[in-house]
Amino acid sequence: MRQLFCVALLAALSCQVSAHEMKAALSKVLFNDRSGNIEVMHRFYVHDAEHGVKQLFDKSADLLNSEQTQQTFSQYVSEHFALTTLAGEAITLSLVGGQLDGRFFWVYQEAPIPAELQGLRIKQDALQALWPAQVNTVNIEGRGEVKSLSFDSKTGWQQLSF
Repeated sequence: MRQLFCVALLAALSCQVSAHEMKAALSKVLFNDRSGNIEVMHRFYVHDAEHGVKQLFDKSADLLNSEQTQQTFSQYVSEHFALTTLAGEAITLSLVGGQLDGRFFWVYQEAPIPAELQGLRIKQDALQALWPAQVNTVNIEGRGEVKSLSFDSKTGWQQLSF
């Protein structure tokens, strides 16, 4: 019985380790008709964000305890995510901020919804220069059924129509 418990424990731990080895982030692009804004929420694992800021900016960066480091990472994410109209006109997103939430770090952006928007072109390459295996998934909500796009280090801009 003890051996079975040990095998089960090792299997569970190896699943957690392999799950954490996968570099991934999730973003949501939400069309909020009540506010008239496109609201963007990016979710990164704190562990990945912490390693990212240490490698990108400062080996002594402290995402957990430094508002400056949190702001630096939020700015970095905002510079690696972009939206345009299908015609290529930039949709300028404002950085609202970032926050720690358990094992995740969230970055928030927003922009007014452009008139007569028929679709989007999207780029999301945060952390991919550091880790080519990084996969960034973007869910688009509020314009029909939810649509998802996946970005890896070989993916550039992608587009979708509503």
